[in-house]
Amino acid sequence: MSQTALITRSPDWPLQVKHPGKPDWERTAVRWLRDLLPARYAGYVTLTRSPVLLARHAQLQLQHEMRAVRVAMETSRAELPALGVAEAVIENSIRMYAIELGQLARLARAVRLVGDALRTAVR
Repeated sequence: MSQTALITRSPDWPLQVKHPGKPDWERTAVRWLRDLLPARYAGYVTLTRSPVLLARHAQLQLQHEMRAVRVAMETSRAELPALGVAEAVIENSIRMYAIELGQLARLARAVRLVGDALRTAVR
């Protein structure tokens, strides 16, 4: 089995991205990756014309987002009471951050798989 086949059989492969070798698969990968970034990045032609660079940037963006969510979660109990946030809201926000971390981790795995497939296609 090829490396690409192993990558795309992963449950983390995004449903929005066609499998490598299918018509327009790279276009679907670029669209999906671009949608993960803040809207202001859509105007950077350098990113949109280089799928490998786009995948790398999406991975970095997700890593930083995960870091921000961890900080928000870890500091909630210490900082939010001083801002007048109710205890129940603090606990709900911590649960929300935990869920978001899980979602971001799944997205990061998917971006890694798409990036690997794009790099394989370039070779």
